[in-house]
Amino acid sequence: MSNLNELNVLMCGTGEYTTGWTGSGASTSDKKVGVVGLTLFDLRRLGKIGKLGMVGVNGGKFPAIRQHLQENIENVYKDMDTSFEEYPKGGNIDPEAYKDAIDKMSPGDAIIVFTPDSTHYPISLYAMERGIHVLVTKPATKLLSHHNELIAAARKHNVVCFVEHHKRFDPVYSDAKVRAQALGEFNFFNAWMSQPKSQLETFRAWAGKDSDISYYLSSHHIDICCWILQDKAVPTRVVASAATGIATGEPYNCVPQTEDTITLLVDWQSIQSPGHKGTAVYTASWTAPLKAGIHSAQHWYYMGSKGDINVDQAHRGYDITVDETGKTWYNPFYMKYSPSETGHFDGQRGYGYISIEKFIDAAREVNAGVAKPSDYDGYGYPTITNTVLTTAILNAGRISLDEKRAVGIKKIGDKWILE
Repeated sequence: MSNLNELNVLMCGTGEYTTGWTGSGASTSDKKVGVVGLTLFDLRRLGKIGKLGMVGVNGGKFPAIRQHLQENIENVYKDMDTSFEEYPKGGNIDPEAYKDAIDKMSPGDAIIVFTPDSTHYPISLYAMERGIHVLVTKPATKLLSHHNELIAAARKHNVVCFVEHHKRFDPVYSDAKVRAQALGEFNFFNAWMSQPKSQLETFRAWAGKDSDISYYLSSHHIDICCWILQDKAVPTRVVASAATGIATGEPYNCVPQTEDTITLLVDWQSIQSPGHKGTAVYTASWTAPLKAGIHSAQHWYYMGSKGDINVDQAHRGYDITVDETGKTWYNPFYMKYSPSETGHFDGQRGYGYISIEKFIDAAREVNAGVAKPSDYDGYGYPTITNTVLTTAILNAGRISLDEKRAVGIKKIGDKWILE
């Protein structure tokens, strides 16, 4: 595939996932030097990427971000260049800076969007309308109607649009997905995902205002469940319940409507067998205890008519105890930050890296004319088309909380709607 051209990429969002830098300094989570920037700097070193840009709202953050990237990436890994074009320039503050940055790009370039949930849709649409490929973090959009519009835009403008559901590339999850196919009709799924209360500091700017913990975290396991059940069952009804009182109290003082823990109860109907219905429970929390030794607690259980699957992805049989801080479970399968024997970055096999690289490869293949964007729908990749039911369930859950009622999901023609 050496005839593929380098891809120019704009990173939208300058936060923890992109750079490892948060408002209060370097991140204290398991993403200390970020994921997106580091992966793209490495892919540029390996010849897959050409020009790199980064756009945020506040240009005043860039000197600190550049220093952080130099100290923690350039000075740590051999042959690593962390340079990029910044927007907005001159330390300006501009919520619409992404338009200026995208306007300077050419059709066939790509953007990677890691911004607050409510901004995913306008940024992604703006890029696609200009012939630019899009990788957008989960949840793709907050509204099902917006997700449907992005599906239509990707088709109309013939661009690749993936949602960054990296757990599809976790070898345990992808293996479990295949094994679930042999377990007969779906019966029950239960997922738990949580992050420590300290994340409320990191996300204070948007927590409870722009989005909620269900959109932010449950999107992972809802997507895995939808992926397992693709062409096997469809969701029909959602009821949500929320716990409150921690995020809104001291010392976090989030806005009054912020929930702590959100649970969605979803009915699924088998496509093959009218008599088989399944139940799924998806719970997410950002008020889990501190010092639990893990950043994200994540486990799920799947039961079919012929067997079950139990996955605990927080405790992977690898833990380290330090006198001062106690026991910590590490996850190098996601991002491996320790350098290689030669001193280079060595995380190319991590699923956080692979998730981004698969998108880069797809965009380059489409640009070279060796593939069509629709080809990737058939490979089980988290394309905008393949992830529509994840958004449908999340959006239905939000409506259920706000309107205190059950919400139906159904398909009319080739479009999914809520009722």
